[in-house]
Amino acid sequence: MTIPELSAEIGGIFLGSVQDLWEGKAASAIQKDQVYGSQAITPTGFSEDAQADLTVHGGEEKAIHHYAEDHYAGWLREGHMVQGTMPAAFGENITTTGLTEENLCIGDILRLGTATVQISQGRQPCWKLGLHTGNEKMPYLFQKTGRTGWYYRVLEIGAVEAGGRISLIERRHPKWSVLRVTRARLTRRVSTDDAEILAELPDLAVGWRQAFARMAAGEAKEDTAARLLGSN
Repeated sequence: MTIPELSAEIGGIFLGSVQDLWEGKAASAIQKDQVYGSQAITPTGFSEDAQADLTVHGGEEKAIHHYAEDHYAGWLREGHMVQGTMPAAFGENITTTGLTEENLCIGDILRLGTATVQISQGRQPCWKLGLHTGNEKMPYLFQKTGRTGWYYRVLEIGAVEAGGRISLIERRHPKWSVLRVTRARLTRRVSTDDAEILAELPDLAVGWRQAFARMAAGEAKEDTAARLLGSN
């Protein structure tokens, strides 16, 4: 298989700590600030980054969140974000131009600085995204547009800095773009055959494989209130 020549400069690295950002709401580390210099990458992501609720954020399957800076122009043009909004508005760890959900696939292996990472899943937006962006509709817009970004698991630890590069080095599932799989997961509009394949796709995060297994078994509904609204 010919591997597409996909490579991009790291436009920025953004890390954060757990903070009480909203009165009466759970703490969050969605506020990410730009950092400079070489940043160590561990099996669970950047060593200086944090997540508040490890049951739904972070961990080895969601070690690093990558967001395409390409998408910001669309959000601004459509009026969903205010002019002057800068990268890390969505709590991402790294941004680039030229790599998107359309040209990357689940299971892709990339060299990130001196580390090696693999795309494990897309992002499931939650209510915190709405509060953080000041647009309560943003979680739903993420799902509608498929502009969710994606997560990496870390295969080999290393380090990277802004201005360094990320490059595709292996493609294992060319049929399953991040966009295709993420839309299937979030909209649940997927054929039984595709759901069965995704339930067995070895490089897809375990939680997503389990979700597709339920879809393949005929479970068409999913309660998303807690994730999207912060309710039980």
